[in-house]
Amino acid sequence: MLKRSLLAGAVMMSAAAIAQADDQPATQGLYSADRLMDAQVHLQGDTESIGEVEDLLFGDDMTLQAIVIEADDEGSATQDHGYVIQRGDFTVDTSSDTDLDEIEYSVIVNLDREALEQQPTWSNDWWQDARQQASQTWQQTSDAASSAWQDTRQATSNLLQRAGDALEN
Repeated sequence: MLKRSLLAGAVMMSAAAIAQADDQPATQGLYSADRLMDAQVHLQGDTESIGEVEDLLFGDDMTLQAIVIEADDEGSATQDHGYVIQRGDFTVDTSSDTDLDEIEYSVIVNLDREALEQQPTWSNDWWQDARQQASQTWQQTSDAASSAWQDTRQATSNLLQRAGDALEN
C-alpha cells in the first residue's frame, strides 16, 4: 500500500513538473554575459526593441540580481534612461543556434510600458542605496543562519545526551 501511494505521488509530481515545463520557455542552462551585454530589450508581447542591456548586477553570491537597460524608444518617456529591472521581471530568449559566435540574445521585460517607467532609475544614488541594503540583507541572513546552526547543534547535543542517559539507566 505504501509503495502504491509513493508511486502515485511520484506520478503526480512528474505530471505537475511536465505541465509547468510546458508553461515555461526552454532554458539553455548556461548563458554568456558577453552575449547578454547590449542585447536588444523588448516589452512582453511587443516585437519592437525599446533599448539594450547596459549592465549586469550581481549579488555577493555571484548570482544575477538585476539588469540595467538603456531605453532609447523615441517618443517615449523612457528615452535615454537607464532602468533597473530586477531578476524575475525579465527573461532571456536566445536564438537556437549552437555556435557561440552565432547565438543572439533578446531580453523580454515582463512589464508593460507604464510599469517599466515606474522602475528605479539607474543612478549613483540608487547604486549606493542598493549596495547598503544588499549588505545589510547578507549580514542578517548570515546572522540568522549562524543562530539556526547554533540552535540545531545545541538541540542535537541535548538529544544525544538524553539518549546516552537513557541507555545507561
